[in-house]
Amino acid sequence: HWLRRAAALSQALPNQAVTAFEEQVQAQLAGLAPAAAQNTEVLRMVRQRVGQQAYRQAMMDYWGGACAVTGIAVPQALRASHAKPWAECTTDAERLDVYNGFLLSANLDALFDSFLISFSEEGGVLVSGHVPQPDRERLGVGESGALRLRWVAAQHQAYLGFHRNRFA
Repeated sequence: HWLRRAAALSQALPNQAVTAFEEQVQAQLAGLAPAAAQNTEVLRMVRQRVGQQAYRQAMMDYWGGACAVTGIAVPQALRASHAKPWAECTTDAERLDVYNGFLLSANLDALFDSFLISFSEEGGVLVSGHVPQPDRERLGVGESGALRLRWVAAQHQAYLGFHRNRFA
C-alpha cells in the first residue's frame, strides 16, 4: 500500500504535472491543422483544457482519490479546486502546482471557489458570515473549524494565505 502511495505521490509532484502538461499540449497541437495550431486562441483553449485535466489527475493522485476534508472517494463528486484561481496564476507551474488547492467534494468546492469557505493555517474550515446559519448544516459545513483538511503541507501555506485574503 505505501509503495503504491509513494509512486502516486511521485507522479503528483508539481514539476511532474508541468512536464506531463507540456507533452500533452504539444501532442494535441500536433494533431491540429497547421493554420489552427498557429492561432493563439486555439493554443489558449488547448492549454486550458489539457491543464485542467492534468491538474485534476495530479490532485486525485496527491489526495489518494478522496476529498481532502471529508474523505469521500466518489470521483464524480470530487472537484480539483484552486486556492489561487487558474486565471490569476502567472505561470503554468503555479496553475498545476498540487499545493495550489485541494480535492474537494462538489459542495465544498463551490463554497471554496466562491471564497465562502477557506482553511486556517492548521487546516480547519473557516465559514464566511455570508453563509446563513441554517444553510451551514445543510451544506455540511456547520461551525467554523468543525471540519478540517486531512493534512496540510508547508507548501500549501502561501496559496492558503492568498485564498484567506479573498475570503468573504
